[in-house]
Amino acid sequence: MAIILNIDVMMAKRKISLGTLAERVEITAANLSILKTGKAKAIRFSTLEAICRELDCQPGDILEYAEE
Repeated sequence: MAIILNIDVMMAKRKISLGTLAERVEITAANLSILKTGKAKAIRFSTLEAICRELDCQPGDILEYAEE
């Protein structure tokens, strides 16, 4: 099972940089980068909520399931 994070896709659509989004979501750029590259093992709902708020999207726009 694989969960794919499409944060980079949504960031490109909204034309927002990693640093700007990290600042608005109030997490470090390093932690956002880990999420963006799909290397994260977990994400807090509060972080997901903040990302969705800033990118004006739904969790389903960011999270995707694909069988390995």
